[in-house]
Amino acid sequence: MNITIVGTGYVGLGTAIMLAYLGYQVTGLDSDEGKISSLKAGALPIYEPGLDDLLQAASPNLRWTTQYSDAIPDADFIFVCVGTPPLPDGHPNLQYLEGAVRSIAQHLDGKPQIIVNKSTVPIGTGDWVLRILEEHAALYATSHYEVVSNPEFLREGTALGDSLYPDRIVLGGSSWATGQMRTLYAPLIEQSFEAPAHVPRPRGYERPAVVETTLTSAEMIKYSANAFLALKISYANEIAGLCECVGADIHEVAAGIGLDHRIGTRFLAAGAGWGGSCFGKDTSALITTGQDYGYSMPILRAAMTVNERQRSLVIEKLQKHVRLLKGKRVAVLGMAFKPDTDDLRDAPAHDFILRLGRLGATAVAYDPVAMPRARREWTHLHYVEAVSASAALAGADAVIVATEWSEFRSLNWEEVLATMRGRVVIDARNIIREPLAAPAVLEQIGREQPQSAFLPASGLAAVKVGA
Repeated sequence: MNITIVGTGYVGLGTAIMLAYLGYQVTGLDSDEGKISSLKAGALPIYEPGLDDLLQAASPNLRWTTQYSDAIPDADFIFVCVGTPPLPDGHPNLQYLEGAVRSIAQHLDGKPQIIVNKSTVPIGTGDWVLRILEEHAALYATSHYEVVSNPEFLREGTALGDSLYPDRIVLGGSSWATGQMRTLYAPLIEQSFEAPAHVPRPRGYERPAVVETTLTSAEMIKYSANAFLALKISYANEIAGLCECVGADIHEVAAGIGLDHRIGTRFLAAGAGWGGSCFGKDTSALITTGQDYGYSMPILRAAMTVNERQRSLVIEKLQKHVRLLKGKRVAVLGMAFKPDTDDLRDAPAHDFILRLGRLGATAVAYDPVAMPRARREWTHLHYVEAVSASAALAGADAVIVATEWSEFRSLNWEEVLATMRGRVVIDARNIIREPLAAPAVLEQIGREQPQSAFLPASGLAAVKVGA
């Protein structure tokens, strides 16, 4: 089977390399000539742990091109993995998808070919794609072209494990098309491939569930799953706020409720809220879809409101201790929206840096991976780059932990606090689990820390710990 992947972003690259590793001949297609040149040279345009090693292993089965004429005619399966960013009103922007599908249609060669939509798209997009094919494919009337919705459920930072060992594979389309997809995914379904040494098969993992359904239901599954996870995080953050009011610890509360198998422990971490390319966009898309049909979704709206509030809450905690931020130096640890990725889309750190600048403070930012991407994508922000976490904290009046990188968890806080001027720590990711062994103010989300025996060097009369 020959496979073409249209779009080489986070989803497209991971899909292309995974399928090539499974033994298929895969062509990666992208209009960005710089990106394709880098891939031809073996350089990845994104950061994902272990993806470079899998690329090297799969490279004999991979080729890269910018030409639809070079990638579409011979393909049996054409995966569409282009971006669908949100418009100001919350609807997804489908211009990139429409352009890709039109170009695909113009190069289909008349044999049975399956167009697989992995882009996150509004409900009903599969039928719309079929109409585009009908209008622009020269041999549509005498050929067998099918559209399948095959949403991805990858988490950046763990995308390889999620790809090779999925909990479910969702296939929406006709019975013939989903049957073809079952054949394509047989190595994953049967787990018959040799696991890469750097991405071992999880202990106890057997086979993924396969959900065969309609195009519409598959599209709804993707949106509904992401919106539910966003809702779960916002719920944890709302409970965290009440924990601060009554003196409870959100870690203990989340652990206690998560042990109920009906709820589960995942996505109950309180903090600065969710970011990235999926949760906000997909939740907004569901809300706007409801609006299109005159159907209100107040629970999802509340989830969005709580998430926005969390970002303001972090700055409010900072202002409680550093009254006037004008002229102050504030370190921001972490720029990516989550650890183990360089993805900056909807990252809380962006909002922190923006707000600090408006309040007259100087933001000094450090991220182990995402700083080169930030230089390209955050040119509208004003901040100072630091070469390390310790360099960011040196001379700072306060620090905001914006991303829970393991490097920050293992930071020698006693040592770096001694280099700070103000010693105010706003731990927006709750990574500090023990009392700070140095004079400092520590604020976290939904929990209090046992008080330190030290007094802050900044002149405060007592150590204020927690909310």
